[in-house]
Amino acid sequence: MDFHQHQSDLLLQRWRTTRRLGQPRGLCGPTDRISDVPGVRVGHYTLACDAQQTGVTAIVPPGENLFIRPLPCGTAVFNGFAKPVGLVQVAELGVLQTPILLSNTLAIGTLFNTLARTAIRANPELGRTLPTVNPLALECNDGWLNDIQAMAITEAMAQAAIDSADADFARGSVGAGRGMSCFSLKGGIGSASRRIEALNATLGVLVLANFGALTSLTLDGVRIGEQMAPLLPSLTPQRDAGSIIIIMATDAPLDARQLTRIAKRAGAGLGRLGSYWGHGSGDIAVAFSTQSVPQPPEEATLEPLLLAAADATEHAVLDALLSAQPVTGFRGHHRPALSDVLDRLAGVTP
Repeated sequence: MDFHQHQSDLLLQRWRTTRRLGQPRGLCGPTDRISDVPGVRVGHYTLACDAQQTGVTAIVPPGENLFIRPLPCGTAVFNGFAKPVGLVQVAELGVLQTPILLSNTLAIGTLFNTLARTAIRANPELGRTLPTVNPLALECNDGWLNDIQAMAITEAMAQAAIDSADADFARGSVGAGRGMSCFSLKGGIGSASRRIEALNATLGVLVLANFGALTSLTLDGVRIGEQMAPLLPSLTPQRDAGSIIIIMATDAPLDARQLTRIAKRAGAGLGRLGSYWGHGSGDIAVAFSTQSVPQPPEEATLEPLLLAAADATEHAVLDALLSAQPVTGFRGHHRPALSDVLDRLAGVTP
């Protein structure tokens, strides 16, 4: 028996009967989203108009004034083909001073201005008698589906994403994820969470998924992308480039060094999906704690958090792929939804 074919058949049978993929290696949070971490909210602004297929996503931690009471934060850069703003100071000082904004590459300046103005409104002496703020904004290149040269994202759109932040939020082809591609399919926003009972804590993950080559796509340990490729002969291939941003939140009182350790484990989750962090990909993880005063636990007790970080990253990307709707945008470029391709592969009748 061809073992690989047998595993593929089992995966597709599971899809036909349950419409679900993914086998969590731990206890999921109540909604399996980053907002299972108390106080964390997410908001979107989506722009879907002809060639403009883009948007903004805001991750808003708890706290009335993060500039005055920042949160511990760590980062990990797996491949640095990226144009974030604020990452250098987070890596140096280990604190988060603003909400986190995500959008397309050429919107980074707009996101910076939005976060700076928001901080100034709350702290009128910022940059005068007070130090300057460190806005944190990250990006992926959505130029295949979106006319990125239009530079359509405005400060009002970015502010709307912040203002609309809520514990209940959409995933898939929304917000910053509107124009993103993942494994030559429709990517976007995905999320997952894991309970860490040993620490009485939750770890939540949100991804902006815009990476991966179709033939490398691996689901539940099965390299299924090679079987999908012949079904999509007109599909323009995607290299393992374009980037992924991974945002992690936890209510465990970790310090910045420990959060950096957690962030690094996102790379294991990406590897399970078939990514190798290609040359042109900006693959970055940011992890923050909602507890402003760190009380770092013993290092050995982090083991379940390390496992959860890898697992939740893998499943957040899977959530993005399965939540995304197909999008046609700039110059007629198209990305299909993974769920539709799986249906064809599994012989599901529409």
